Amino acid sequence: MLAQPGAKLYVVQVYNVYTKAGTMIKVDHIIERESKAFLEHHVAQIEHKGVEIVTKTFKGKLVNTIDLVCKAFDIDLIILEPRTNSIKDEVYLGKTSGKIIKQTNIPALIIPEGYVFKPISSILLALKSAIIKKKEALTTLKTVKDDFNSVVNLLLVKTPFYNEGDFDVTIELKNIVTSITKSENPTTYQGVLEHYKTTNPDMLCVVRRRRGFFGKLWEKNVVLKKDFHISQFPVLVLSGLK
Repeated sequence: MLAQPGAKLYVVQVYNVYTKAGTMIKVDHIIERESKAFLEHHVAQIEHKGVEIVTKTFKGKLVNTIDLVCKAFDIDLIILEPRTNSIKDEVYLGKTSGKIIKQTNIPALIIPEGYVFKPISSILLALKSAIIKKKEALTTLKTVKDDFNSVVNLLLVKTPFYNEGDFDVTIELKNIVTSITKSENPTTYQGVLEHYKTTNPDMLCVVRRRRGFFGKLWEKNVVLKKDFHISQFPVLVLSGLK
């Protein structure tokens, strides 16, 4: 979706093997071979002109392995589906995807199931604090905006954790956004629920924080659809701004 000509896309599958003591057969190479074939079969069905796609399989614990892969290949963005292995229709964000979002520091893009690509014309950026200390924090958002010539609408939500200066918008952020709306709600998430229909965004952009957008929703690494009423469009999760 965000891959540009000249980009490199890694399609990765992480597996782990638990065998009983005394088991004679070595299954690692079998799983690795089948995983690789599975990935290559799906990649072969994708139109990826100008984009290099590399398939990789790794053995290890999911989050730790993904962290190592991101560092080794200098990954800019993780793209994932909400439910990697949950078959429950009521689940929006499954345990595996939830762990990846919550425990990694790479920007991530959640693509909803059944999503049909369309240009990202409008983006809703929801923040409880506009303080930006990390230079590269907005890089991914700026890339999307520039690629699609998107309009970025900033929603500043005053929560009980508000501190003086949280709504002071930096020059860098002002140069990205088209409009600024302020709201007062118990959480950033509730602020989004109240205001997102006003801008009708093609993408929601939030920030990964301990008490951020998904703070309550992700306590157990799973987000239910009944708790997340805006699951029809992609969600870009940025790493911390501070």
